[in-house]
Amino acid sequence: MLEGVRVLSFTHYLQGPSAAQILADLGADVVKVEPVKGAYERGWSGCSTYKNGVSVFFLLGNRNQRGISVDLKAAKGQEIIRRLVKRYDVVIENFRPGVMEKLGLGYENLRQINPRLIYCSCSGYGSSGPKVKKPGQDLLIQSMSGIAALTGNGQNPPTPIGTAAVDQHGAVLAALGIVSAVYDRERTGKGHRVEASLLGAALDLQLESLAYYMNGGQFTGRPSTGLSTRLHQSPYGVYRTADGYITLSLVPIEQLRKIFCPGCLDGYARQDQMDKRLEVDAIVAEELKKKTTKQWQAIFEQEDIWYAPVNEYEQVLQDEQVQYNQAILTMQHPVAGEVKVVGHANRYDGSRVELRRLPPELGQHTEELLREAGYTRQELASLEQEKIVYANKGEAKS
Repeated sequence: MLEGVRVLSFTHYLQGPSAAQILADLGADVVKVEPVKGAYERGWSGCSTYKNGVSVFFLLGNRNQRGISVDLKAAKGQEIIRRLVKRYDVVIENFRPGVMEKLGLGYENLRQINPRLIYCSCSGYGSSGPKVKKPGQDLLIQSMSGIAALTGNGQNPPTPIGTAAVDQHGAVLAALGIVSAVYDRERTGKGHRVEASLLGAALDLQLESLAYYMNGGQFTGRPSTGLSTRLHQSPYGVYRTADGYITLSLVPIEQLRKIFCPGCLDGYARQDQMDKRLEVDAIVAEELKKKTTKQWQAIFEQEDIWYAPVNEYEQVLQDEQVQYNQAILTMQHPVAGEVKVVGHANRYDGSRVELRRLPPELGQHTEELLREAGYTRQELASLEQEKIVYANKGEAKS
């Protein structure tokens, strides 16, 4: 779908690589630009998860791309990028603000070479402002943006989301901005600068709750029952049963009266599910403890009540809809062996996007890309000798 769109990706960690991978999954020719010693994510992985020495953190976010290894601190390395960018449509980077400018590779520098360039910067807080030099990282942004204070049980400290939701949402917003800018450029011929930030992504995730707060909505404190938010009516959360947990969402009080002990909700009306939600939720929490999870599931199915099991990952991967959707992508890597990752989320015309390229080995396509940029074999050999570039000759260095 994005075939013919050429992207230079100066990205590392998660937000930037994930944004680049979305474009690559959709058919763009994405080139990952790495230092000669490799990107950070080659040497780090959550839970120390490596397959035959290959970082799963690297493998989950860099598929369908080519790779070039260049010393951007060297003048000759910067010249390589300037020569490449003449032929590319998009630059995406997630260095700290100001780093690309110091390298002579900022938007104003590169648009002089390619006026049609789309230049996307992914940062923690934006490219300017009072927090521009602060570290921008998912957990930190969750805390300062209000997400952590919005979630969790009142008996415990504020609780961040247990996965990098801000990074990933930031990646999607960056990819959306790039695709929109490319579309507009095809109409107008004009390049654009796109700025995506984790702060912007975190606030966007709270579009609903922030709007209520700013317009007079009355929030409770963080609840100590099963209620999962400070703004929804009861029941809306994860509740303990006699032998486990179950999730309920937005069940009308008439249905609750049918399934709970007679009289336990007398005196409460539908509006009380919001206005007196902590009172109602305390009753819901106590009632749900009286039967097992399996018993409640049977009742909820019969009464057409919105519920869900509380799955660990083992159950998630066994879920029939997850399997039917083919949500998990299996890659056969020459070093790592079989690797399973989350695939591209969307379907197009009923089909999933294809795996065209494995995540690149360090410097795997350096020679190919320099030749495309007009470098001779002799020039390439000289750049290798000076350690301006690293060209993989077949040895695996993931």
